[in-house]
Amino acid sequence: MSIDKIKLGSQGAVVSRMGLGCMGMSEFYGDRNDEESAATLLRALDLGVTFLDTADTYGIGDNEELVGKTIKPRRDEVFLATKFANVRKKDDPTYWVIDGRPEYVKSACDASLKRLGIDHIDLYYQHRVDPNTPIEETVGAMADLVKAGKVKYLGLSEASPATIRRAHKIHPITALQTEYSLWERHVEAEILPTLRELGIGFVPYSPLGRGFLTGAITKPTDLSSNDARAQRYPRFAGENFDKNQAIVERVRAIADRKGVKPGQLALAWVLAKGDDMAPIPGTKRRKYLEENAAAAGIKLTPAEVAELEAAVPQDEIAGERYAAANLKNIDQSK
Repeated sequence: MSIDKIKLGSQGAVVSRMGLGCMGMSEFYGDRNDEESAATLLRALDLGVTFLDTADTYGIGDNEELVGKTIKPRRDEVFLATKFANVRKKDDPTYWVIDGRPEYVKSACDASLKRLGIDHIDLYYQHRVDPNTPIEETVGAMADLVKAGKVKYLGLSEASPATIRRAHKIHPITALQTEYSLWERHVEAEILPTLRELGIGFVPYSPLGRGFLTGAITKPTDLSSNDARAQRYPRFAGENFDKNQAIVERVRAIADRKGVKPGQLALAWVLAKGDDMAPIPGTKRRKYLEENAAAAGIKLTPAEVAELEAAVPQDEIAGERYAAANLKNIDQSK
């Protein structure tokens, strides 16, 4: 098996049809196992999953160090994306601010390059839009990084259509990264049409609903005590969990009939939504990486796509996609 490549956006970027989100290797989703995570990264490259996604905030720098050290002998195979703007401190876990000031953009890039051990970043995202800094100033600083050869392509994450348009006027934006899955389809109304109009690629993160759509999490106690999902994501908590579990069971029934796993079906659905998008399901285990990669070979008919969407009505999803503290950092600019 080998993963096809696609053009991401209209600026020349070419990536594997499916990428690998690396966040959970270092934080939020239970215990770390750097040895297995490194093996998963290398296995991804063997399978042709060469679009790797990290950020300076994942593990507060640790994830970039892990990814950089692991891919060093195979850097030329990798299309590497990282992000800035979520500022945290290792000595104060409660500290978390958004910073898009030009001077911070440049210092954050230099710090990421050092941790990753590379001379350029293939795709550099603003992880969250800073409401206190005009997007023109932030993207202007990012454009300077392109001129300096430190960055190849620019991206935004969780930006509104208005912000995307303003940014794209300053320097061409290659990709937007935003949550998109069977149970989170808000991008379909305005964001996806805006991207397609402007020739910007789309990178869906959490295409498996943070693991919920795999069917592997059947009760709240399946999450370990140091797994932050129940705290950060209301869909995993309380009665929301049970309501959403019933929806996952519908996906499982369709997957069983098709002879695939629920998570594979959920990924195949995302892939069926357009050849201009490259989802980045996250995992820290080779087993799940291989399952996810195999989903690239599953083709859904229009009738199957419609059946899945009918099985997961958006008005039946219980709970917001983020806790209130995280939701306030989502750009809503008009």
